[in-house]
Amino acid sequence: MANTLTPRQKEFFQYLQQCKKNHDSIPSLRRMALELGVSHSAVADLLQTLQAKGWIRREGRYSRNITLLKKEIGSPLPEDGRFVPIIGQVAAGIPLYAQQESAGEILVDGRIYRGEQLFALRVSGDSMRDAGILEGDLAICEPRQFASNGEIVVALIGDEATVKRFYYLGDAIELRPENEQFSSMRYDFGEVLIQGKVIGIQRGPEEMSQL
Repeated sequence: MANTLTPRQKEFFQYLQQCKKNHDSIPSLRRMALELGVSHSAVADLLQTLQAKGWIRREGRYSRNITLLKKEIGSPLPEDGRFVPIIGQVAAGIPLYAQQESAGEILVDGRIYRGEQLFALRVSGDSMRDAGILEGDLAICEPRQFASNGEIVVALIGDEATVKRFYYLGDAIELRPENEQFSSMRYDFGEVLIQGKVIGIQRGPEEMSQL
């Protein structure tokens, strides 16, 4: 149906509901962008879409006088929720070709995940099983170009990305799995580019763990 909301639009509408419930008013575009961790233009586009689909009414494009026209559609967005982009897939097994295309967004608790420019990757494989990272999980990552020994990182090896524990051995870098069925991989220093540190795992709509 033309007025059906996408998951992102639904979460944004629930956020507006929560604002009305807690404050009886809608924040400014700048405030909404800050609270949700998205751009000012993204908030403006979401408001325009909700109005076009008949879910809200407002006086003008930048008006804060917003009327919610629909009934509740589920649990409200957590007050400190933020959206994190899912940018592709990463292997927890043999390295997987790095896919950088957008694959949607995930809602996380902004009280836990406070970093800037966070991103999420879908995990393929089970080489990190004993660290609690399973096939199909979403790894929440903090952008990094460096790592400390023992940290779980997303590493780029040529055009392939993998998630492993990082160890610097002086003359080489070792990427270690957390599954005895897999072997550690050793590379020359210049062969590995660190893309981020894994700081949390999302396994389903209600199950999230912080690393």
